[in-house]
Amino acid sequence: MRILAVSGSLRDQSYNSALARAAAELAPAGVEVDLYDRLGEIPYYDADLDVDGEEAPGAVQDFRDRIAAADALLFVTPEYNGSVSGVLKNAIDWASRPPGGGAALWGKTAAVAGATTGQYGAIWAQQDLRRILGIAGARVVEGELPVARAQNAFDEAGRLRDPLLAERLRAHLESLMHEAAPVPVAA
Repeated sequence: MRILAVSGSLRDQSYNSALARAAAELAPAGVEVDLYDRLGEIPYYDADLDVDGEEAPGAVQDFRDRIAAADALLFVTPEYNGSVSGVLKNAIDWASRPPGGGAALWGKTAAVAGATTGQYGAIWAQQDLRRILGIAGARVVEGELPVARAQNAFDEAGRLRDPLLAERLRAHLESLMHEAAPVPVAA
């Protein structure tokens, strides 16, 4: 199974990117977590650049292709002004086009998580992200993974140091895998 992990932060020392890397390290056997690192290259959404029959800008096409190749998605969001980052929302706008069955996000199973230095762990951003992804056509699994006071959850190298949080992240990934697994067809 392949999970595409998308951090909604561009910052070099991002706690959300560190959480996405931790997901890759903690993934169960047989699960590959692909870390998406081109979010800053995606241009602002412009319908004039997204015309049927014409190729989308390079970073957009790469994002759409990597979503299409993934079995499931993990979006890790910071919280800015009580919601998701603008760059993450922009990327989702691109991945939600064309509307309906042709969009990269359509029918994809997704989970959300978020880290902040505050006491709430990006819960508002995660709630907004769940709504945005659902409207875009993704199947969003139940539950969030809030990481409050992220500066204490990671060491100086960006590695997860909280064993309880590691266990919660592992369980979150297992839930995502379970929901994304194909349903066997009865003979």
